[in-house]
Amino acid sequence: MPDFLSLNQLGMAVVFAAAFLLTHRYRAQPRAAPLPKQAYCGAGIVFAGQVLCYAGVVPVAVYFTPIAWTGYLLWVDGAIYSLRGRSLLRNRPWEFAWLAGCSIPLWLLFEAYNLRLANWIYVGLPDNVWLRILGYGWAFATIWPGIFETAMLLRALGWNAPPPAAADRAAHPPPATIGWIVSAAGLAMLMVPLLVGKEVGRYLFGLVWLGFIFLLEPLNRRTGRPSLWADLSRGDSSRLRALLWAGMLCGLWWEFWNWFAAARWFYTVPILPEWKVFAMPLPGYLGFPAFAVECFVLFALLAPWLGWLSQKLGYRSRPQWELFEL
Repeated sequence: MPDFLSLNQLGMAVVFAAAFLLTHRYRAQPRAAPLPKQAYCGAGIVFAGQVLCYAGVVPVAVYFTPIAWTGYLLWVDGAIYSLRGRSLLRNRPWEFAWLAGCSIPLWLLFEAYNLRLANWIYVGLPDNVWLRILGYGWAFATIWPGIFETAMLLRALGWNAPPPAAADRAAHPPPATIGWIVSAAGLAMLMVPLLVGKEVGRYLFGLVWLGFIFLLEPLNRRTGRPSLWADLSRGDSSRLRALLWAGMLCGLWWEFWNWFAAARWFYTVPILPEWKVFAMPLPGYLGFPAFAVECFVLFALLAPWLGWLSQKLGYRSRPQWELFEL
């Protein structure tokens, strides 16, 4: 039996080491603009929220997860603006709003799977149903922005930069049969956990974290949507690597902040349940990079439809989708 306290200490050490490395890298980079006030405001929200949560101040302790992520998004977006001279929230707020709005129903796909597979539960939620819905919606709306903003930060910091000639290389599409086989494999990954018995299915949530990638990437590529597969065919893995690292970093922040919150999730994953860092069994951290790729693939599928809808709602032009520039 591992020492639970030592595992949490290890997790905290990794969280603080990651934050230190990001800060050190930022300080070493040339900047296009001063750090805007929104970044200081975001940092203040994170640190003040942490202190008030630790002190048990209500409602901060109950809503600490979405509060921390709201501060994080302001902070990171401000750092991106400082490095690039532009950022998603400051220059494309409409796109940021689309991303946050889509984050709620997209995450509910995974909540629907959890109803069957029962890998996590929520504890400490408000008794009032409307306050509970507020917390759900606020927290879920930060998921996709958190992944994309973190990936953009990593690219702005100079990590995972594309190779110089990648943009000039032609993407060579594979035979259509390959795409259909990959999509069929993805569909099987998504269906098998639901079709087997519940006790067996509880061990198979990993297939769900991969299934949408295999199912939808061939479609995104075939229809000209942003595609990681197309990137790889040009010899450019930089966007994929940025997403993978963003998923791991966001996974660390999610679990770290969730551990302090009064209203939080608790994992009932049956795989090595005694090896938990914060509330997550250690093998579960492998799912976060895959989830970040799924976030990209799912939103890439929706993007053209959202562009059409934005025009119907009176937006002046189709979104430029700055977020896909990662």
